[in-house]
Amino acid sequence: MPHAALAHPPRWLTASQLHPQPAAVVRDWLFNEDSLTRRLTALSHDGFSVTPLLEGWQRLRTDECAALGVPDGSQGWVREVYLRGHGQPWVFARSVAARSALEGSGLALDQLGSRSLGELLFSDRAFDRGLLQACRYPAAWLPAAVHGERLWARRSCFSRGALGVLVAEVFLPAFWSAADIEI
Repeated sequence: MPHAALAHPPRWLTASQLHPQPAAVVRDWLFNEDSLTRRLTALSHDGFSVTPLLEGWQRLRTDECAALGVPDGSQGWVREVYLRGHGQPWVFARSVAARSALEGSGLALDQLGSRSLGELLFSDRAFDRGLLQACRYPAAWLPAAVHGERLWARRSCFSRGALGVLVAEVFLPAFWSAADIEI
């Protein structure tokens, strides 16, 4: 299901650009550079799992093309999953890579299944992580089951040579509740 174009796409901002600043505990989750998979595994006391929702070739969104440095309208591999704690969707994640860079790169995004992409990216030292950015994620881009307004999201691009993998993670209300954080 392609994502609708928005009249006002989100403005992805670095920690220093974000005003007003969210509470320190929220900022810690948005801008912490450690593996989110590992942090969620610890928070859930090993009750972490990944549920794939959608995988395949699609036309990438304009903001994704800009972040990956590819022409607007480029095709890419799109993977959408829930990162779950004890079966509850805690984070909605959308990862994309441009077809032009992915093909021939040796990275088999289509083979991940219910494994975490984050673990793969963090275990391959050839990948460099770009700056973390955050925004209030558009409700129209979320699955209907977790549709919510003004949810915090973060994204960063992992690069290895010409290949860029853009990973966006949207923190769902059940996550903040499990982390005992009021937002």
